Order: sequence, then C-alpha cells, then structure tokens
Amino acid sequence: MSNKKIVFSGAQPTGSLTMGNYIGAVKNWKELEEEHHCIYSIVDSHSLTVRQDPKAFKETCISFLVQYLACGLNPEKNIIYFQSHVPQHAELNWILGCNTYVGELGRMTQFKDKSEKHKDNINAGLFTYPVLMAADILLYRSNLVPVGDDQKQHLEITRDIAMRFNNLYGEVFPIPEIHTPKIGARIMSLQEPSKKMSKSDDNVNGTIYLMDSEDTILKKMKRAVTDSANHVAYNEEQPGVKNLITIYSSLTGLSIEEIVERYEGKGYGAFKVDTAEVVIEFLKPFKRRYDEYINNLDYVETIYKNGAKKAYELAEETMKVVRDRIGLLQK
Repeated sequence: MSNKKIVFSGAQPTGSLTMGNYIGAVKNWKELEEEHHCIYSIVDSHSLTVRQDPKAFKETCISFLVQYLACGLNPEKNIIYFQSHVPQHAELNWILGCNTYVGELGRMTQFKDKSEKHKDNINAGLFTYPVLMAADILLYRSNLVPVGDDQKQHLEITRDIAMRFNNLYGEVFPIPEIHTPKIGARIMSLQEPSKKMSKSDDNVNGTIYLMDSEDTILKKMKRAVTDSANHVAYNEEQPGVKNLITIYSSLTGLSIEEIVERYEGKGYGAFKVDTAEVVIEFLKPFKRRYDEYINNLDYVETIYKNGAKKAYELAEETMKVVRDRIGLLQK
C-alpha cells in the first residue's frame, strides 16, 4: 500500500440502509476513495449474536452489499467484502481477546442494552463483541474509522487494546482515530427529532429506508413530527422542521437559506409533501441500480470474492507480524 491513510468501516447487514446512513456516512465515502485506502466490511459474523433465519440472512447479506454498490461505492477503488470470508478476523479476535480484560468488557453499555433486548439469548458473543470489532479495525492497521456516537465506546476500547498490545510486543498497530467528514449531517428520527434516525427504532415511521416504496416515503413524511408554529424555519426550537430542511438540503444541494426562503408563508403540509418528493426523486437512480445488480448476482459474486481476496492479502500481512511478535510459528 502507498502512504495513503487506511479507512475501515464495518456495518451489520440489517435489511435496508436508512436515509440517515446514506446522508451521514455513505454519501461522504465517495470523497474518501480518492485520497484514502477504503475498506468496507459487511460484518456478517457480528450479526450472529442474534439468532438468524439462515435463508433470510443470506438474502439480507447480498441485498446489503448491493445497496452499497447502488449508492455508488466503486469496487475498483474500495475493498468491499464479507467479514466471514476473511478468517484472519476470527484469528486476531482470539489473540486480542487474550489481551482484553473482563472488567473492560463489562463496562460496555451496548452489552447491557442488548442483554435487555435479548434476555432469552445473552450469549458470550454479545459480551466479547467489542474484541471482534477491535480485530476488524486493527487487522488492516486502520488509521481512521467513521463511527457514530453509539460506537465511540467501542473505538475507545479498540485504542486501549492496540496500545496494550504495542506496549507488550512492540509497535504493530497504528492507534485508530475517529473520522469525522468535512461535511456531515446528522439525520434525526421523523417521530422523535431529538433522537438519531436508526434502523433499530421501534417506531417504523421514524425512519426512511432507501428500499422504502414511494407511497411509504410519502406517508412517513406526512406523519413527521413538526410543531404548532406552521412556519418553515431552521432553528433549535423547531427540531422536527430543522431535520426535514437538513434532509432536503443534503439531497438537493440547496442551501438552508434557499429552502427557508422558498417556503416563506407556506405551511408544513406543502413542505412535507415536497420533501417527500425530493427523497423519492433522489432514490430513483439508486433503485434502478439496485435492480440491475440484484438481477446480475454472478457479477455481484465476483465483486465480493475479489474484495475478500484483497482483504485476505492485507490481513495476512498483519497476522504474520502478530504471530511472530507473540511467538507463534508461521504457517
């Protein structure tokens, strides 16, 4: 690899990407590919902490990868692959697990949250999940990791594990930093504008999915929580309206001021319908590309197999150093 910094991002294959995922993350990834080495892993092994229907899970994994491609991620400029196809993830996970303390894992808030949601399946994978996440990142000696607020604690423990390993065995891993895009918008729930738009939201009306139908998008937008002012303005006192303006601006390129001026004297009804139309029109090329890829799965297979091959080679370079430093004989 050249001197370009390495960016790693891993996402679980959970149905459909949201508009929040696109605007807050994927939209910015296109800019990264010119100046960085970008590695995007669909972390299917992480998803096994929750019981999956095997047939549906395979379909979900393929669909999720196709959504990345339909969003415009270039497989020639980025490495896109499935985590389970690169066995070094599991190998490094074990080694790092032997250098991680139980007390550290016990303090992870996501373990507590997920244990509450899945009381019938509080498994060891849920507890050791942060170690596998650390392995994902450190395996490629990543410099930058785009993460949301809910994942910052996981990056912090990754940094701690890397520093501990380096102190014990010599410098192996760069200490990864959070990547914050130059231009980033945080998209909030349509129903609770104080909360981030999320795939895990119990209220489906709060989240716009890229795979939503046109009718569904229109219905969700019409139901979006606003306020009683009936005046389109961008301020903290009107968080619901502010959120819709952010979506409108992010997808059209119009400035906040231009949008506010356009709806001067108009009520929320027209504004919501127009914002829905902006989303619908924006998603048309995405859905067209999605259909093209999903109907050409042989080509999609070559993409993720080539991605796994490139990822494997990079991962093996790291593992050779790791094995040597801890005293394992090379294969």
